[in-house]
Amino acid sequence: MLQQPKGRPVTNPVELKEGFYLEIKTNGSNSSVKIRRDSTDEIELAIGQYKNSKIVNYLGQVKAGKWLDGKNKGQKAILPKTGYT
Repeated sequence: MLQQPKGRPVTNPVELKEGFYLEIKTNGSNSSVKIRRDSTDEIELAIGQYKNSKIVNYLGQVKAGKWLDGKNKGQKAILPKTGYT
């Protein structure tokens, strides 16, 4: 049986932590995973680790709740709304 979350749902959107973000997809899949790293060296290492077997997309850097670079530059950094947040 699927367990329903208990309590009142969150009313404020959840902001992303500060750091650098990657989006990783398996070839032929629609779902993706976001990975956060603290430095550019760590992000380059992660790109090298996953680029041979997965589709890797650099999303950008988040600082003070905003995207500093990448395709979302200047926008607020919040998690997309899902049913389980």
